[in-house]
Amino acid sequence: MSHSDMTVAPPGPVLAIESSCDETACAILAPDGACLAQHVVSQDGHAHFGGVVPEIAARAHLALLPGVVRATLDEAGLHPADIGLVAASTGPGLIGGLIVGSGFAKGLALALDVPFVAVNHVEAHALTARLPGLVEGGAPFPYLLLLVSGGHCQCVAVEGVGQYRKLGGTIDDAAGEAFDKVAKMLGLGWPGGPALEKLAREGDPTAIPLPRPLWRRPGCDFSFSGLKTAIAQKLAPYGQDALPRRFAADLAASFQQAVADVVADRIEHALDMMPQARLLVAAGGVAANTVLRARLEDCAARAGVRFAAPPLRLCTDNAVMVGWAALETWREAARRHLPVPDDRAMRPRPRWPLEDMATRFETVAPTP
Repeated sequence: MSHSDMTVAPPGPVLAIESSCDETACAILAPDGACLAQHVVSQDGHAHFGGVVPEIAARAHLALLPGVVRATLDEAGLHPADIGLVAASTGPGLIGGLIVGSGFAKGLALALDVPFVAVNHVEAHALTARLPGLVEGGAPFPYLLLLVSGGHCQCVAVEGVGQYRKLGGTIDDAAGEAFDKVAKMLGLGWPGGPALEKLAREGDPTAIPLPRPLWRRPGCDFSFSGLKTAIAQKLAPYGQDALPRRFAADLAASFQQAVADVVADRIEHALDMMPQARLLVAAGGVAANTVLRARLEDCAARAGVRFAAPPLRLCTDNAVMVGWAALETWREAARRHLPVPDDRAMRPRPRWPLEDMATRFETVAPTP
């Protein structure tokens, strides 16, 4: 395709697939980014094991994905031939799920003779705030992203499509992982984050002293393993006995407050490291935690920057963000007068650092 044939938007809607962990999702976005339809199926076969089992997740994606895609097309009132672009999370994530989702998407793109865009799952989270109408006043570059989920905890300077600087990240557990592990210690099951937040509402966040790892240290790295160990020590005297409800609630509230305090402290440092940022964006499942969100809003207000967090349905893993990242990639290629991206030859990457996206538009290949 020649430069003169390129457009800022694809010739038809984008069909996007997300399968990097235990959500099987599909969304269809109009070329302007409006969501025409979306479906998300949260797999329910993992709770018994206390966490996501990669093999079970991959098999579930394989079984669920065809029906989810058909349902999304039906809801949008579209036929496969109407699709102008196909996209899928191609990393980072669980390799089995990535293989299923990206393989399905590539096959569909090949059958329809349309381009396929491989989407970095973390980049999709990073760009979600730019969805049309999501953030009042828009989300122009640059802005500071806090990504907090079960698998990620990092501060990122988002300077443009494909232009990211990691300012800091966790040196052990992710925040969501810490929530799930502490919830399990408290007998709340998995996934534990929402259950822990609910229990914490009954407790006193100042009742039980807990450490604040890396508090007021330079930089904006995170650490939660010491906090998790402190919880285990508080629980040790009870052995296998049932915990008193009041104690469990106080411990949950105190843990949640400690996490919020640590994240707020790290964000203050990150904002100092990125003085050009006028917007703080929180994304990922943990960004839905009301206590954490309130602390982040306070941090942003005191720093004189806006704060934004997507609604819960777009904080957790979803295909809308995947489709939007593909559209942003398409538009950036057009802006740079590069050929339309087509990543059919790209293999899934269980590890795909966000910083690697700097080469995205250096390696873009013409559509076959």
